[in-house]
Amino acid sequence: MKPLLIAVLVAAPSVALAQYPATPPPAEPLSPARFPPFQQTVLANGLKLVVVENHSQPVLSISLTLPAGSVTDPTGKEGLANMAAQLLTKGAGERSAEQISAAIEGVGGTLAADAGSDFLTINADVLSPQAQLAFDLLADVAVRPNFPAAELELIKTQTLSALQLELSQPVALASRFFLSQVYGTHPYARRPTPASTGAITREDLLAFQRRRLRPGGGLLVIAGDITLARARSLVTSAFRGWTGRAPAAAPFPRVPVRTAPSIVLVHRPGSAQSNIVVGNTTFGPADPQYYAARVANQILGGGPDSRLFLNLREQKGWTYGAYSRLDRPKGVGTFQATAEVRTEVTDSALTELLRQMTNLGFTPLPDSELAGARSALVGSFPLTLETATQVAGAVAQARLLGLPSDYLQKYRTRLSAVTAAQVRAASRVVMQTRTPLIVVVGDASRVYDKLSAIAPVSLFSPDGAPLDPAALTTRTIALDLDLAQLIPARDSFVVTMQGKPMGFQRTELTKSANGFEFREETRIASLMQQTTTVEMAGDASVRTVAQTGKTQGTDTHINISYAEGRVTGDALVSARPEFRQLTIDTMVTSGTLDDNVVQALLPALHWARDASWTLSVFSAGQNATQTMTLAVTGVETVQVPAGTFEVYRAQMTGGPATIYFMITTEAPHRLVKVSLVGVPLEFLLAR
Repeated sequence: MKPLLIAVLVAAPSVALAQYPATPPPAEPLSPARFPPFQQTVLANGLKLVVVENHSQPVLSISLTLPAGSVTDPTGKEGLANMAAQLLTKGAGERSAEQISAAIEGVGGTLAADAGSDFLTINADVLSPQAQLAFDLLADVAVRPNFPAAELELIKTQTLSALQLELSQPVALASRFFLSQVYGTHPYARRPTPASTGAITREDLLAFQRRRLRPGGGLLVIAGDITLARARSLVTSAFRGWTGRAPAAAPFPRVPVRTAPSIVLVHRPGSAQSNIVVGNTTFGPADPQYYAARVANQILGGGPDSRLFLNLREQKGWTYGAYSRLDRPKGVGTFQATAEVRTEVTDSALTELLRQMTNLGFTPLPDSELAGARSALVGSFPLTLETATQVAGAVAQARLLGLPSDYLQKYRTRLSAVTAAQVRAASRVVMQTRTPLIVVVGDASRVYDKLSAIAPVSLFSPDGAPLDPAALTTRTIALDLDLAQLIPARDSFVVTMQGKPMGFQRTELTKSANGFEFREETRIASLMQQTTTVEMAGDASVRTVAQTGKTQGTDTHINISYAEGRVTGDALVSARPEFRQLTIDTMVTSGTLDDNVVQALLPALHWARDASWTLSVFSAGQNATQTMTLAVTGVETVQVPAGTFEVYRAQMTGGPATIYFMITTEAPHRLVKVSLVGVPLEFLLAR
């Protein structure tokens, strides 16, 4: 190589370094956020009007918010405000639900209503040339809703189905118990139940609209391609004759003051995971500590780079994710830190979560961590104000929560000014690690003793009933079966998905000198097909299970034997998103059932209106024994393709999904319907 070329190559790095700085330049000082000009006025009927002008695009977003949230629900009618919101657009003025939908969708717009804790909001988004139509529709649904009986029944059915699913999910149970305990008798604690939903009538909805949907105290925010004069003219015309103010809310009870840590443990037998919520009440929405608390929350559990996520997931491998959040209603808010962890590490995960919360309030905060959290919050804020809809929502929220008039403009600069000392102080205020409320939803029989070493534990069933810890000691007793009810029978079920036939299930029970044989064949479209044969002894105890099938085209099987207190064999099963090959060799206690035989034995149980059973059930698919509860929840009449029957409705919990069985009240008992909570499948007796 020539000396000159060598010299050039050696010198090149120093030339590059001379031309480009080694470190990035410092960031420019933050300036207040630039908002389109907005104007506000109060109309003659008491409605506050805010117009945010932006003529860059021909779009318009309208947000009408009224103080008619769930805090106004009468006792025993929880869910009224939310149901009213869902029904406002289902018929109003001279238009039916279909006509309202056709009118707004025909111009490429949207119209929807929603009720939160404090407010009910109706939103409309349209192109600005369609402003007249948007205001006409908005006025109809707010002032002249019809609440059609047919739409009410449909919404009630959908709500009850959603509640059924919600109450079967551990994360929803944890949230309900947390709010109930942290707020006490405050209306923020209340949530809809199947009973309160069923109690709501059309007369309740009409009375709610007359009393609560009034302009006085309401807020109308219009953002986009419009002027104040034009907006005022449209609003005055559309809402002509709408007057009055909603009655003042009664003073809310004070939230409980906590003086010591406590654990609320919700017993969910057989849960493979525990859902943990740790938190407490905080302060009102305008408290000046909010900015520092926001940064503290970001550091602790605001995302995948937060302390909880990095520690509990990345380092420990105990969970798929751990997060925290600040809720900011009109009244007293809450702080919550959450994680879903494996049952066996519940106490360890809770201890580590509490340690991370404590450290944030009492140990030095690295400059880099503080800067990263502030930058994440400051940098993401403009993304929340990109559209007219977002601007309208942000302006409405600031006004409704009573925040300073310059809140949105100075939000970023106030966040960027938060210091490490302020973060530590705010952490101590909002996280209150010396007196936290802790809610755990999981298998209490496996975690009760360990949690009791952390803080006093109160034990509850998922429906809120207090439990005696002695009930956690499960004594497996063989079911008292009426073997005379196990008569030879063939049944055929049609499998439906959202009411449409998708397949079939055929079952056959035969009896021999050696015992019983139960055979089941199921086909559900192209999703699944399986054939199962269960051999039972004369006392209905399981001897062998042989199952073959396909799940989404992949072969599956189960081959197991029960003998001398053990179950042995192998299985290839679907464990979404993959398949698992299992070798099974484990002890089972006397009286344990196989999950494939439960359906066959249902007719032999001693059925009554208040009957309930505790079942020890082995599942080869999970290679584990679970404690399940089967309980009669009512008597009703059900119609299926095979006819109309009076049935016991029985709920089985503790397994992967909550299952409802409907079995005839008359002997010989016959299963006529099966449904799974959260899965839109039903098995209906066809013949």
